[in-house]
Amino acid sequence: MANNLYDNVTARILAELENGSAPWIKPWAATPGRNIPHNAATGNAYSGCNVILLWMAQAGFATPQWLTFKQALDLGGNVRKGEKSVATIVKVLQLKGKPKDGETEGDTFTTLKAYAVFNIAQCENLPDRVINAEPAKARHDDERDATIDEFIAATGADFRDDVGGDRAYFSPSRDFIAMPAFAAFNSAATYYATAFHELGHWTGAKSRLDRDFGKRFGDQAYAAEELVAELTAAFLCAEFSINGEMRHAGYIEHWIKLLKSDARAFFTAASKAQAAAQYMRDRALAEPMAIAA
Repeated sequence: MANNLYDNVTARILAELENGSAPWIKPWAATPGRNIPHNAATGNAYSGCNVILLWMAQAGFATPQWLTFKQALDLGGNVRKGEKSVATIVKVLQLKGKPKDGETEGDTFTTLKAYAVFNIAQCENLPDRVINAEPAKARHDDERDATIDEFIAATGADFRDDVGGDRAYFSPSRDFIAMPAFAAFNSAATYYATAFHELGHWTGAKSRLDRDFGKRFGDQAYAAEELVAELTAAFLCAEFSINGEMRHAGYIEHWIKLLKSDARAFFTAASKAQAAAQYMRDRALAEPMAIAA
């Protein structure tokens, strides 16, 4: 069952990529305060691949608030008669098998459990605090954003602005990020999406999250790392309500190859990207964001 879930989710992502689009690239500035999928019952944000799955299901719904059939009932409401779930989220479970002869404990293994969820627009009789949550104010996307600049500075990264010439990059050997001048970008959104991408790479250094895909993905390790950086940027662009952009569109072909070779690769990349974004949040914010699944 778990293998089928891995295969099904990967097939959905592959279908988007093979159509030439990445489902994590969205015009976030148009929907401030409504970009992070979260559980309407707990208020907690979803994480990892569930964020992407819910973004894919978001079309036609005004808010990214989701809950299970039971959670709607627990809130005093209900899923409207005739409505069908348009999204399935997954949760990774750590389980132990039966001990082998002569052993006291069984091997630990992971499996997936699927949950059908409904958007609050598919429900009725939910409490006012759920259906009328106050949205955040829109951000101007043609000027530098002081809040985002403060966030970048608070990560502690050696972030060298206006020294990157005509390209942005992270130097692993010298442990710094180089960026072209702000004015060299087409918009503030392009600048910050690029900055978030490079910060994603920065988190993977041995002294930080120690991310190394070489042993698992071999010659596709670089494509896997680029996917992590892309998803990290997507998560942060959504959080700060700025339009996402793909840093390396040419990698779509490589990502298709990666996902076709390993049905769990996208789950791994999404999980690593969530950890990268959370690593930066933990450094920049007083309290880490709560995670639902």
